[in-house]
Amino acid sequence: MESHLSIDEVAKRTGLTAHTLRYYERIGLIAPVGRAAGGQRRYAASDMAWIEFLLRLRTTRMPIGKMQAFAQLRGAGDSTVPDRRQMLEEHLTDVLSELEAMRQSADALQAKIEYYRSFEQSLASDPLADEGHADEPPRALRTRTCETERNRRPGR
Repeated sequence: MESHLSIDEVAKRTGLTAHTLRYYERIGLIAPVGRAAGGQRRYAASDMAWIEFLLRLRTTRMPIGKMQAFAQLRGAGDSTVPDRRQMLEEHLTDVLSELEAMRQSADALQAKIEYYRSFEQSLASDPLADEGHADEPPRALRTRTCETERNRRPGR
């Protein structure tokens, strides 16, 4: 990688816009970037590494306010390492919890897909099965189920 990249080069490499890079600098997510003689921003390799980490935080849905707090701690020096570690541990706990919730939702989607596949097969083989909604049993099955349930009730 070149030692100093222009804002356009950084934008292309990171997928961020030049506007977003300037915004991140303005709100303190990125420390003031070095400048060329003409005043254009020149990003060093360390700037790129930090931006890539910010993108990881953003991917994990860390709120921008927390990202700013983390950046402030980072700017305060090595004495804040324990606070930064704790902040990342708490965020990781949130991320893992969200991943588990997403896994459970994906499992539910998979089960519904399998249900629909099975339902489609029953439609193809049973012309009476095309009544009602796909999220409930076909009418013929509902009727049989209701009659069976009535027959099971005590006193019948």
